[in-house]
Amino acid sequence: MEYMSQEGYDRLLAELRQLEREELPKVTEAISEARDKGDLSENFEYHAAKREQARLLSRIRFKQRVLAHAQVIDRSRLAKDGSVQLLSRVVLTNLANNSSMSYTIVSPHESDLREGRLSIKSPIAQALLGKVAGSTVEVSVPSGIITLRIESVTSE
Repeated sequence: MEYMSQEGYDRLLAELRQLEREELPKVTEAISEARDKGDLSENFEYHAAKREQARLLSRIRFKQRVLAHAQVIDRSRLAKDGSVQLLSRVVLTNLANNSSMSYTIVSPHESDLREGRLSIKSPIAQALLGKVAGSTVEVSVPSGIITLRIESVTSE
């Protein structure tokens, strides 16, 4: 089971619908057009369209599985104890260089670092879970170990 926000669920559902209703018919039409050109054994357009169809169907099946096992989180039922948990907004300070960063802890399917959404399965989020503002954590990342101080934790 994958826990996610209502926004993340809705976004994933919209992506699935777009793939099924727009992308898949385009690829099916491309296959049909390529098939009409004759000999399929040396028809590059046909083989390329078939590969694209397989890739698209794989993405559709993956998104369908995620949605089938998704559990939308009721934000009102989240703990209000100030600890870091799924859907918490966390402001951190890297103690090595005094840089500040802010992330929302989300499901892996909603993560996007450019938008400040950090996967709950990432090493940083795993180290933060259950901690409160004022705590210091050491996190092992590919570049070594970083020390972070939690400045604030808020519920989104």
